[in-house]
Amino acid sequence: MDIERARREEMRWLILQALYAAQPVGTSELIIKNAIEQVILDATMLEVRRELDYLEERGLVSVTNRNTTTWFAKLNNHGVDIVEYTIDCLPGIARPKKYW
Repeated sequence: MDIERARREEMRWLILQALYAAQPVGTSELIIKNAIEQVILDATMLEVRRELDYLEERGLVSVTNRNTTTWFAKLNNHGVDIVEYTIDCLPGIARPKKYW
């Protein structure tokens, strides 16, 4: 398995979970990074931004304040559905299989 790809996909899932916990307001990229570092110790802000871009292009999150030093992200309805396992998850996100 490609380790870098697995890292990116895991980071995307962790971002979705962090934003799910931050509902309904959303949160800053720094808070997201701090949450991810509990699993991926060497996560960088650049990686967080890159994966937020990816998730936004997939229609799962909304990113604001791009013109400032700190981005702000919020989960949208499709992102909530992915985290709550109410819809299928397309490849690119390391969502664990539902076991319940």
